[in-house]
Amino acid sequence: MAIHPTAIVGKRAKLSKDVEIGPYVIIEDDVEIGQRVKVSSHAHILEHTSIGNDCQIHMGVILGHLPQIRQASSTEGRLIVGKRNIFREYTTVHRSSQKGKATLIGNDNYFMGFSHIAHDCTIGNYVTICNGTLVAGHASIEDHAFVSGNVTIHQFCRIGKFAMIGGLARIAKDVPPYMIAKGDSSVWAINSLGLKRGSISLQARSEIKRAFKLLYKSGLNVKQALQQLKNEAGSSEVEYLINFILRSQRGICAQKRTSWLQKIRLNSPITRIIRMPAYRLFLHSRKGYYLF
Repeated sequence: MAIHPTAIVGKRAKLSKDVEIGPYVIIEDDVEIGQRVKVSSHAHILEHTSIGNDCQIHMGVILGHLPQIRQASSTEGRLIVGKRNIFREYTTVHRSSQKGKATLIGNDNYFMGFSHIAHDCTIGNYVTICNGTLVAGHASIEDHAFVSGNVTIHQFCRIGKFAMIGGLARIAKDVPPYMIAKGDSSVWAINSLGLKRGSISLQARSEIKRAFKLLYKSGLNVKQALQQLKNEAGSSEVEYLINFILRSQRGICAQKRTSWLQKIRLNSPITRIIRMPAYRLFLHSRKGYYLF
């Protein structure tokens, strides 16, 4: 066990023999840390926290602090962290707001700098959460999901497995499995690359594409699309998608609909270079002005 002399470790903390504790780290009582865990400088691990084997906790990380809520909550909620998780600099993860319950972090997840996981969240396995992302209380992120930078996820929202969230998105509804969501709770496409990397079979990917078209391109409402999906013999992945939607309490993200002016603004290299709003570009073209 290598503990820097400036670190403060509670007498009732349980540390494995091969952990590394850096300078100015604070580890409170009732903390359990597994084998080969490395805690870098100025990290703070609070009571009622357990950390699995082979985790990396970088500078300034705070694990197991009290929930950030106004109403009274139990101080005895827990934070349970699985194995091989990486918490980059200044990540914060809060423990549960309820006695006997826990904020749950699975295995092999990667939390980039300044990301925040609030109280009572559940994070699956192989999840990537990029810099500056804020996940509100009671949210759930399933296996192999990828959340880009500076995303905000509303409380009680669910992110399905193999879903991908684009940068700066505002998620206020559930994101179905296998989908790409961007902007203001809008689904844009299927996460095709993520499915390939996740070794999802070609047949299953084809059925997911069919399900996406029924949900977002057919003109059917969600109930009608689900009924049609149920009537068709589908893969386990599609069955999982159906069950995910049926369990949704907040509803699922809607399809992205872009006006032609927005398409010009987003897609035209001209408007990106000259920083001109699309409507002004349109007016200039009507007057016969040249851009070059």
